[in-house]
Amino acid sequence: MQNQLKVIDKKVKTYIIFDRVHKTKVEVLKFMGKTLYLECYSGISGDMTVGALLDLGADKAVLDRVLQSLPVSGFQIKTGKVVKSGIAACDFDVMLDKDHENHDHDMKYLHGHNENTAGESEIHIHEHIAADHVCAHETESAHCHHHHEHRGVKEIAHIIEHSAMTDNAKKIALRIFEILAKAESKAHDVPVEQVHFHEVGAVDSIVDIVSVAVCLDNLDITDVVVPVLYEGCGTVRCQHGILPIPVPAVANVISENHLCIKVTAVEGELVTPTGAAIVAAIRTKDKLPEEFEIKKIGIGAGKRQYECPGILRAMIIS
Repeated sequence: MQNQLKVIDKKVKTYIIFDRVHKTKVEVLKFMGKTLYLECYSGISGDMTVGALLDLGADKAVLDRVLQSLPVSGFQIKTGKVVKSGIAACDFDVMLDKDHENHDHDMKYLHGHNENTAGESEIHIHEHIAADHVCAHETESAHCHHHHEHRGVKEIAHIIEHSAMTDNAKKIALRIFEILAKAESKAHDVPVEQVHFHEVGAVDSIVDIVSVAVCLDNLDITDVVVPVLYEGCGTVRCQHGILPIPVPAVANVISENHLCIKVTAVEGELVTPTGAAIVAAIRTKDKLPEEFEIKKIGIGAGKRQYECPGILRAMIIS
């Protein structure tokens, strides 16, 4: 039986298909949203993605309302235009307070390999021994304080579920965190529930991921094309020490979700774990159509300084 199509409004198509197992007709709705193409020639990170989506026209007021509803403290948001390699781009900056600041954009820390520099804590594994909290890696001992709250997958889900996000945005954000936690779980050979997002450095990841989900939902994006991720080479410092690029979490996301990667001669980490998880969660296609029209372009700025421009170009295509 051929599929019959009827259009019930400009955004939804209803397909009538035949269920061969139950021998019945089934009505399937397909939402006709926009198609997004992410051009990741300079890699991808959470803040770059948010900047590109805001530049595409995502409603900043909607995003602000959601971020204000999050039961998370220690951050402020600043957006504005910057110039990267002569190209104007939207900069989305999560400014952390003194208790939450990290080294995520500190190039000397990331690639200077100063042995005396305290470690970053974006995501880390911790162990509980009796009543004491023990950090799994000595390199992050400078940040192992008992007063810091540890957020696991359940705590992150609670934050998202109790926010002012739409149901669709919540679904996107939860999927990104699920992929990220699974990748870290595999990297450290521990159960997913033992992967914890530490306050020091995790706040900006939460804000980035929630913001990406809100902006995608606000722009009515239903298809996302990402043909390839361009990654750098060399090593980068994190709380676990000096790691090869791509770092284990990124490599795991790419492997588990069958993403395509191209390693370039640029020395440095172009694809962050958050960036890789975003692509894995939202990508619906890995090939561009042979011909397409570019409806709108948004450019997001990265914070790190590398040989490449450090921008993420996002395009609404049809």
